Amino acid sequence: MIVRELELDLDAFEGPFDLLLTLVLKDELDLAEVDVAAIVLAFIERLAEREELDLEACGEFLVLVSALLELKARGLFPEEAAELAELEPEAAAEELARRLAEYRRMKEAAAWLRERLDAEGDRFFRMGPAPLAPKAEPQLAPQDPAKLAAALRLLATPPPEVSLAHMALRFPPVTQFLERFRSVLRRRSRFDFDQEVGELSRIEQAVAFLALLELRRAGEVAIEQAAPFAPIRISRTDIEREDSWTLRSA
Repeated sequence: MIVRELELDLDAFEGPFDLLLTLVLKDELDLAEVDVAAIVLAFIERLAEREELDLEACGEFLVLVSALLELKARGLFPEEAAELAELEPEAAAEELARRLAEYRRMKEAAAWLRERLDAEGDRFFRMGPAPLAPKAEPQLAPQDPAKLAAALRLLATPPPEVSLAHMALRFPPVTQFLERFRSVLRRRSRFDFDQEVGELSRIEQAVAFLALLELRRAGEVAIEQAAPFAPIRISRTDIEREDSWTLRSA
């Protein structure tokens, strides 16, 4: 197994491990954006696929990952590294001793917290007020009896009736359009329904159509329409009878 050919699929990089190292060394890739833990997981998955332990590959990988971690750690504290480089050997030794002592205190504090967690981890605390705490009594604001009486009188007053007059539909009488169509047919033998009622409202047009059907039922008119939604043409039936009688007589 060649570690440098390990294929990586990270958020900041995608490609072989060898190319990642090259970009990092040339400062073309910010090492702070590289997830080293994801690289370790990719290597472990590759080992699991081979179903055998490659000690040489593991050793090479440990060296490369440790170098990456060192570079990443130095990149996180660039100013501090520059300050340590400017110190004299004795001052640097004192600074190192101080940091080791601080690290020891932090490690002891972490161990103490771990012991406390192990000892107190099975205890649960009550969330809420203590059972013997005095109950807080709500304080009401001063009330005005007159305002309360006025509010009750307002609630007792019956609401005004809601008018539904605007919702009522007023239909004109059908006889009005019966007389209108008969008057038109006395002057003309034929007319278009749309031209005759085009200026009326939709309700009036509906009533006019009912009047037209009533005339058709009585046999006073004939209705023609060449196609759906085509103009509706109305003609007198006596005109059709005269035309057919003249045609037969000829």
